[in-house]
Amino acid sequence: MPSPIRAQLPAAKAGFQRALLAWYRANARPLPWRLNPSLYQTVVSEFMLQQTQVKTVLPYLARWLIELPDFAALAAAPETRVLKLWEGLGYYSRARNLHKLAQAVAALPAPPRTPAEWQELPGVGPYTAAAITSISFHAPAACVDGNVVRILARLTADATPYRDSASAAKVFAPLAAALLPASHPGDHNQAMMELGATVCFRQNPLCLTCPVLKFCAAGQRGDPENYPQLASKKMEQVAVTRVWIERRGSLLLHLSAQSARRLANQHELPTAAQAGLTDAAAAAGELLAKKRRGITRYQITESIHAVPASAKPTAGWHAGLVWVPLTALDTITLSGPHRRWVKEILAGKS
Repeated sequence: MPSPIRAQLPAAKAGFQRALLAWYRANARPLPWRLNPSLYQTVVSEFMLQQTQVKTVLPYLARWLIELPDFAALAAAPETRVLKLWEGLGYYSRARNLHKLAQAVAALPAPPRTPAEWQELPGVGPYTAAAITSISFHAPAACVDGNVVRILARLTADATPYRDSASAAKVFAPLAAALLPASHPGDHNQAMMELGATVCFRQNPLCLTCPVLKFCAAGQRGDPENYPQLASKKMEQVAVTRVWIERRGSLLLHLSAQSARRLANQHELPTAAQAGLTDAAAAAGELLAKKRRGITRYQITESIHAVPASAKPTAGWHAGLVWVPLTALDTITLSGPHRRWVKEILAGKS
């Protein structure tokens, strides 16, 4: 079946735009950045929403806006405070880039207004620049992320195999731009995001309630889950042995250096190697927890073993090791997973 969108542009796009916008205005979730829109809240929410679900972001955003209500407050805040407020959201480079962006914006006589100007700021790529400027300044810039790729691939029944969503986004960018209305580009972009988040799911999409079903080639023929054709990720299995060492009411943690590429200035439970032990020596201790998580293309299994403080290391301790009183754990920045694991282990010991 030919795609109604591609085959009939521009005739079909006006109907598509009207149907999508009417649905959005009647059904959009009452999210804080929509109820009380501001440039600052749009910027912060867009950074938080990168690779993070809305339901996870909401409490973080609420706390953030109380503590750091505008660009000036964020620009003036120490990095430790910024990271503490971000703790648990992961991908901490987003927080550092947001901090640097606020410092740059606060130093300007007025915020930039075009996508190109925003892309010159830390952490802002084409999608984020389009979202910020279309929502805040009505710039004619189309957002193309994984949700939008999925919608466009289904609208057009595009069976082209793509390496990943980013590759597909480059191909679909012209179509996304062609569908963008001259008026209300920000609402259109948010409507596309909302459609992907609440109707056009990866699996079991709600086609019968989709406001643009009549424009969708894949939906019309009943095989939307076949699109887009993205290559499956090859996950690499990684095993990590970590140690739990207590001494006189303190817990041994590893503090990453400020120059570290990941987790700079953050604490985690040390690996066996950081504690000067072999994995086998550490694994001889009681297994307190075994955790699995995925990071990019890695599937990581982390085993946490109790090791007595008197254990003799086979090599020197890592320079980043620090003793943190158990009573002070809430005052330091722990990576999100490690915060949860430490709480679980301490609860099991009580």
